[in-house]
Amino acid sequence: MNASPARLSEQRPVQPPVQAQPAGRWLTRRIPLALFVAALAWLVLLPLVRLQSLAFENDFAGFRSAYSSPTIVQTIWNTVGLALGSLVIAMFFGTLLAWWASQLSPRMRWLRALPVLPIVIPAVANVSGWAFLLSPRPGYLNALMRMLPWWSHLDVGPVEVYSLLWIVLITGFALSAFIYLFVTSGLQNINAEIIEASRVAGASALGTFFRVTLPLLRPVMLYGGGVALLLGLGQFTAPLLLGTNKGVKVMTTDMFTAVSSTPIDFPTAAAVGTPLLVFGIVVVLIQKLLLGNQARFVTHGGKAFRIAGKPSRVAAVGIIVYAFITTGLPIISLIILSLSNYWSPKVRISQWTLDNFAQVYKESGILSAVINSVTVSFLSVCISLVIGFVTACVLVRGRRVPVLRTLLDIVVAMPLGVPAVIFGAGFLFAYSQPPIILYGSWWVILVVYVTLMLPFTTRMQLSGMLALGASYIEASRVSGASLIVTDLRITLPLMRSTLGGAAALMFVLLTHEFSASMLVRSPHNQVMGTILFDYWGNGSYPLVAAIAITMTLVTAVGVLLAMLLGGKDVLNKL
Repeated sequence: MNASPARLSEQRPVQPPVQAQPAGRWLTRRIPLALFVAALAWLVLLPLVRLQSLAFENDFAGFRSAYSSPTIVQTIWNTVGLALGSLVIAMFFGTLLAWWASQLSPRMRWLRALPVLPIVIPAVANVSGWAFLLSPRPGYLNALMRMLPWWSHLDVGPVEVYSLLWIVLITGFALSAFIYLFVTSGLQNINAEIIEASRVAGASALGTFFRVTLPLLRPVMLYGGGVALLLGLGQFTAPLLLGTNKGVKVMTTDMFTAVSSTPIDFPTAAAVGTPLLVFGIVVVLIQKLLLGNQARFVTHGGKAFRIAGKPSRVAAVGIIVYAFITTGLPIISLIILSLSNYWSPKVRISQWTLDNFAQVYKESGILSAVINSVTVSFLSVCISLVIGFVTACVLVRGRRVPVLRTLLDIVVAMPLGVPAVIFGAGFLFAYSQPPIILYGSWWVILVVYVTLMLPFTTRMQLSGMLALGASYIEASRVSGASLIVTDLRITLPLMRSTLGGAAALMFVLLTHEFSASMLVRSPHNQVMGTILFDYWGNGSYPLVAAIAITMTLVTAVGVLLAMLLGGKDVLNKL
């Protein structure tokens, strides 16, 4: 029996009238927030503004120097080709892998972690592994292919890894992991009832995917595609390691050349990076315009997404084969070379030794780089988690301060749209002169790492807070707990898995960060990626392989620790 309106009015608590806050209390609450936003804006924008201003000095001398070079047109085409080519590869394989992962049986769901391995394995290790596989003469895979009748007459090749084509392929394989994560997340949010309705209406599984599933994935594919495009434009590792010998240049390597020259040419570096900076901002704006009202793509329902039909064995085989080719083969080549005395196309198992690993731990420079990487990455993760939590709280609860909230959202998103090389050059210039001089110490690496991690720590914790809802927070506040006590006793414990996932992702990204580290390092403050590059330049390839394996093991240990702290589903949070 329904209650009468009078009875309902008696049961509802009477809301007190909203009273205007005193001016002093209003300022007290907003001044700390304004200072927090200003501090993050200083951290992110100062290096960019100071660096870009150099390009416009002396009547645009930086632009004249950069764009009067006879090779600049080819460099721009290489950059665009790398970005678009790797984007197409990443979108195809990332979406295909996510679809395959959704078709796995419950017993084979552990295979869903395989497409994520390119994120976990350091990029510099993966690229060097491909070089050891497909170098024209001593590459292990090339040597095997020359045993086949089709290529038995060749002395080198048949594959040339030091080319733009293979730089694009390797970059695309790496970026497919990001697309896979975005699409997998989008698939999990699709209501299975819509898929079933399409199948009942007579549509095939493939037709349902293209007509129903794919349109519902538009937001995540647009956002993921934008991220992959920006990462492709800012690629530095593969072009530097594979393209330098053959003169394959992109804009990021041109920036590195300008900054590593003597004397350092900051205006030219800034001018070269200007299009990348502007394009990054444009891509972010286009994403928001294309997505529009994201509520149109929400399909809440009682059934989570699942496959329409029986689990597919082809999907399981496809994921295994893809992971073996793109991740397993480079790791195998690193293991073989790290156990060898020298790089040769003939693998002699009887002569394998652990001397290279012993040298890694004996040489003070390499050991110091490993310790620096772990220490600075750990400190950066701790600081980033705190900043990300405060930022996420403001973005979720700061509806009364829309201006500061919008500014904060833009500031923390900037590092994702700006290539790390530009931040590295900006920090090198900003903090190698008064009023704050950090160059030569590991503090500059710490500041760069924290800045680069702002979008990752914020977005992951923001998603975790939104998933929690407001009921627990409101119940705690009604019980008399302050906001800080509520966060410490309620919010943080409930977000343990989210925090573990954020820590795992940031530790993985930082322990093998290479682009910015190459620019802000000093001879006395190296990290694993930069010391590997030095040995690469010296031709000490067995040591390069041993350092790459060490980097991979350090990253794996960090992920395992995060899984212990954040739960075994922490990889799903990546």
